[in-house]
Formats: sequence, C-alpha cells, structure tokens
Amino acid sequence: MQAKFLLEKVGYEVEASGTQGRQRILSDVGITIPAGQIFTITGPSGSGKSSLLYLLNLLRDPTTGVIFLDGQNMAEMNVLEVRRKVGIVFQKPFMFKGSVRENLLLGPKLKGSESRYSPEDLLEMMGLEREMARKEAILLSGGEQQRVSLARALANEPDVLLLDEVTSALDADSACSVEKLVKALCEEKGITVVWVTHDMEQLMRVGDNSLLLIDGRVAFTGTSDEFKHQYFPSKREMNTELFTDGRL
Repeated sequence: MQAKFLLEKVGYEVEASGTQGRQRILSDVGITIPAGQIFTITGPSGSGKSSLLYLLNLLRDPTTGVIFLDGQNMAEMNVLEVRRKVGIVFQKPFMFKGSVRENLLLGPKLKGSESRYSPEDLLEMMGLEREMARKEAILLSGGEQQRVSLARALANEPDVLLLDEVTSALDADSACSVEKLVKALCEEKGITVVWVTHDMEQLMRVGDNSLLLIDGRVAFTGTSDEFKHQYFPSKREMNTELFTDGRL
C-alpha cells in the first residue's frame, strides 16, 4: 500500500494564551496515510484534529518530527507546490464577492496556472447546474456553497483533498450529497482524502482508515472496520462515556 503522507514523531506547540511557556497540541504522532483512500480523523474537541490537518497543507509547521508527502520531506518543499497538490476545504464555506464562476477561477489564477476544467464542468462534477456559474456566490444556500468550495479546491486538480468538518453545518440531505461526491472523486480520480469529522456514523460510512486523537496523541489508528469493532461492537453501544449520540 503506497503512502501519500508519512508522519514520524510529529509534535506541534503554540504560545500559551495568558501564560508563559508553550501549549502542546500534538505529541509524538506517527501515522501513515495511504494514497487513494479516505482517511478519517476524529477525537474530542481540542484533541488536535484540525491542527494536524493544517500541518498537511503547510498552513502550520510542526514543532518536532517530520512529515513526508510522496516521499519528500515537506519542510524542504515549496509552499506553492504543496498547495497545488493538497487542497483544503474548511468547515464554514467562504465565498468571495462576485459570481460563482469568478470564485471558481480564483484558485488557479492565484497559483499562476489554469485548470483544464471550466467552472461549468466543475459545477457539473458537484451535481450542480452549469447555469449556477452566473449566480452571485454569497446568495447560495449553505449546501450549495460547500459544494462550490469543493469545486474550487478541485479546480487545481489536487492529489489530496483535506476536509475539515465540511458537513457539520449542513442538513442531512446536503451532508449525504457531499459524502457521495467525495467518495466518487476518490474512486474515480484516485484522490487521497483526509477528512476530519466528529460524526461516528459518517466515519464508518466514508472512511477506509481512521485515526483517533485524544489530548493530541494517537489513541487508535487502523481500518474503519477495526475502529467500529473496537469501539462499537453493536449499534446499541454507540452511546458510551467517550462517544455520545454518535459524536465525540
């Protein structure tokens, strides 16, 4: 199994607010993220999930340890090169002022390249009408904006897509649509997806492999089936001290 990311003894610290010293967010994280699969990251609030995701896009730099992308030390890679390879979509979709078409053209323009897909093609991939390209982006519904955000990330034809709680603010139907789209992209285009989620049922629906972080440390890593059998031997046991109503 080919590794897309390899993390060796990765730690991450920030300046502690209101006190002297530093706060450790991640400690001694060592994991392999396979290429061409959906890798889910879960854990309680404040466990370092989003911080780990940002390290994979060079939005943050690790304090200790090494991260390899396709066998290359990310600390030695050009930031723009990494951003072309690794797209990211955040929990709250952000639309720039202007049309949907202008929003979809912005990413490739900022990176000095052109996408082989037109904005209309990208919308069609997301299950949206091509005519939506002419609409004002900020007037779209939350579900539509999130799909446009996904389309904007795909405009750069990344090898990796990082998703940070992208369905947490969506209704059930919109969340289901996004899940199906991401799974199809992974299967049809071979994109590696790293997906942060609190939703245990979503983790089991979409994840091939999973990571559980607790207090910034690896508590579990393995297949999502192994995760399910270890923590939820029966559907009835979803409600435990650690996992409440399917959410951490």
